[in-house]
Amino acid sequence: MSSETQTTTKLPNYGGQAVIEGVMMRGKKFAAIAMRNPEGEITIHTEKLNKIYQSKIMKIPFLRGLIGLNDALILGMKALTISANTQTGEDEKIEGPALFFTFALSMGIAILIFFLIPAGVGQAVERYLSWKPWLGNLLEGLVRLIFLIAYMWGIGQMEDVKRVFSYHGAEHKVINAFEANAELVPEKVKDFSMEHPRCGTAFLLIVVLFSVLLFTALGPMSLLWRLASRILLLPVLAGVAYEYLQWTAKNLHRPFVRMLIRPNLALQHLTTNEPSLDILEVSIAAFNSMRELEEAQ
Repeated sequence: MSSETQTTTKLPNYGGQAVIEGVMMRGKKFAAIAMRNPEGEITIHTEKLNKIYQSKIMKIPFLRGLIGLNDALILGMKALTISANTQTGEDEKIEGPALFFTFALSMGIAILIFFLIPAGVGQAVERYLSWKPWLGNLLEGLVRLIFLIAYMWGIGQMEDVKRVFSYHGAEHKVINAFEANAELVPEKVKDFSMEHPRCGTAFLLIVVLFSVLLFTALGPMSLLWRLASRILLLPVLAGVAYEYLQWTAKNLHRPFVRMLIRPNLALQHLTTNEPSLDILEVSIAAFNSMRELEEAQ
């Protein structure tokens, strides 16, 4: 996909997410999830998005990033649950309190590993090794980045996750093919890149890098306030990261912007695998279902 194609034609910023044996594609008003059931058939689930996505709030810089993060968490979790229930059937369906507990536990563990533990490491070297605060914050950011890369690499070694990452690669290929105005058939979509500048993996990397700048600007503080600030300022980081991601995606025709996003694209190789034609077929089905609903409106 060329940058010229992206910049000469105004296209909707469609996004998506890999799920278990499927792909969720999200438009401005609708989302569609295509999954292969245990019998090998493609099943489609569609739903209308909250009207807030078409409201004026989504035009307010930084605030729209928070809504985007909420979308990624809630809609993404719902899509994963639907795909999991499709594989397990009615007898083992995940719902109710069990689903809420799983979501809350996952969020808590993520905040602990990627924010609180690195903050504790930074605080420890400042206190016991007499490092300057900016060095402690730099080490904190480095630990956070190492944890993120190690986590992505680690789960990528699991066979079930490898298949999910193949669906992630298929999602990127389909969106890239659409943005290049190519015919959406597996044999043609397979030739497109698995990298995409608006990927959620890139979002996570931006959050980590911007956290170094933001937390360094706060200066020295007690351990309690340091840990609290890492949680309280997460919405700020999300808002800034979202705006940066959108800005780079709109300015890919500029050489220096393409240089800026190279780390983002490189990190995506940890969360995408080359999809087979049957996986591409599922991703295309999700995209076409979403597009049909969008165009009908």
